[in-house]
Amino acid sequence: MELLHKAGIQQIIPPIQTIHGRPTQRIEDFTLIVYPFVEGQNGFHCNLTDSQWFKLGKAMKQVHEIDVPLAIRNQVRREEYSPKWREAVQSLYPHIQAEPVDEVASKLLKFMKGKISAIQRIVERSEGLAQKLRDLSPKFVLCHSDIHAGNVLLAGDDRIYIVDWDDPIMAPKERDLMFIGGGIGNVWNRPHEETLFFKGYGKTEVNATILAYYRHERIVEDIAIYGRELLLQNTQGKDRPVMYKQFVDMFASRGVVDIAFETDENYCRGRGQSF
Repeated sequence: MELLHKAGIQQIIPPIQTIHGRPTQRIEDFTLIVYPFVEGQNGFHCNLTDSQWFKLGKAMKQVHEIDVPLAIRNQVRREEYSPKWREAVQSLYPHIQAEPVDEVASKLLKFMKGKISAIQRIVERSEGLAQKLRDLSPKFVLCHSDIHAGNVLLAGDDRIYIVDWDDPIMAPKERDLMFIGGGIGNVWNRPHEETLFFKGYGKTEVNATILAYYRHERIVEDIAIYGRELLLQNTQGKDRPVMYKQFVDMFASRGVVDIAFETDENYCRGRGQSF
């Protein structure tokens, strides 16, 4: 956060300094970081204005252009195109035929059986695209890694803030750009929003192969997490119906699955994107 703040990015919330002028305070086995309270709503609950889309694009370009010092790069994880989540989804396949633990699991099993061809296609394409990217060796930049609508805070006076910086990654810029127009949470899936964002971001070439990989891989991760939680963990609570709905919504019209397949088709036709 300190690196971003020093880079002059206004769309972040810097931590409050301690009396010793540091952003963190060590207390026994814990590190304490305190941020000022900013009242607002996230992008899942409120649409960005045209101006806010422009500001978001400009801020992300600033992030991607930061020259990250070696000492910090060595502490930030690097993209490895890991098969972790693909293997996790494949490990769920035998459980699709298992006895459900409750009504929510029963509904999910029925839904997954009906979508098994699409799920397998997503996993297989993600693996195939990962293999291609290992050979491409694209340029890595500092990425937020999870810049979906829930991590964009809309405040008063048309201000926006990008929050949740606890898991940055050195990766191709498409790691972040895949969220713009990606449809996560069934928002950010309208073409004019992409246009406004890239007006702020500036002219750039977006690699369709990398974009297709990340849009597939994000779905794979969510299938793995939701599936494991609802089918294997046997946990109870009000979150289970919510998680089931979020799983089903991925396959809705113009949801993340439709958009990922469309992105992949554009890649297969050799149609890259230039903004």
